[in-house]
Amino acid sequence: MSHVKVSFDSPEYVANVDAVGTLRILEAVRLLGLVDKTRIYQASTSELYGKVQEVPQSETTPFYPRSPYGVAKMYAYWITVNYREAYNMYACNGILFNHESPRRGETFVSRKITRAVAKIALGLQDILYLGNMDARRDWGHAKEYVEGMWLMLQQETPEDFVLATGKTTSVRDFAIEAFRNVGVELEFKGSGQDEVGLVASCSPSDFVLEVGKEVIKIDPNYYRPTEVDLLIGNPTKAKEKLGWQAKTELSELVAQMVQSDLELFQKEIKANG
Repeated sequence: MSHVKVSFDSPEYVANVDAVGTLRILEAVRLLGLVDKTRIYQASTSELYGKVQEVPQSETTPFYPRSPYGVAKMYAYWITVNYREAYNMYACNGILFNHESPRRGETFVSRKITRAVAKIALGLQDILYLGNMDARRDWGHAKEYVEGMWLMLQQETPEDFVLATGKTTSVRDFAIEAFRNVGVELEFKGSGQDEVGLVASCSPSDFVLEVGKEVIKIDPNYYRPTEVDLLIGNPTKAKEKLGWQAKTELSELVAQMVQSDLELFQKEIKANG
């Protein structure tokens, strides 16, 4: 379970799955005598940093989680460290900042944006509803982060690593970039919950868009009880010890996601006549 907003609605479930679930795996390896035959990668998260104590965040930055999900993952992080030290287990934590691709789940904000942009461009949806557009995240491409996970498991000694791009972008700017992929430039008017995003200009195309059309509105239901305003990772250790670094620029990643969603909905339109 990795959805931060949902974790506020199901805190007991997320604790059972993400915290105790990790313990169950580690304990199973120990009890079955598989310590010398097993290497464990624990999928940690930048949500551990929450109310950030330093910028950028590295492996030594203190944790301050701001959601039931983040708290559960903090337990998973430390129980992994504990079993590694107590039982000489090859177990490592990958503290991965946001990593996206066209396969991202539909309820996560990155994919929610690209799906909505595609549907709005094709006339299948009117408005994209967002919460905190000023929240900033470090977004990279999932395929590169999987390579980093694999590299963590190939080392002689298990260690914990941050994987990140070292760059941060607001939700607002992610949406702006997504709309550019359908030939639209946005402008914003109003403030707070009354802020709206409108089409400032649009290139001639087959898309159903016009200047002045409202395409983004704020929905307070998407606000979290405790927000995480800024996340930006420091991947220096991964670069130095794993030879890993993020390569895909955010503009390229967003373009891939928007194009994939355009193709998805164009196929649906064709199939439905």
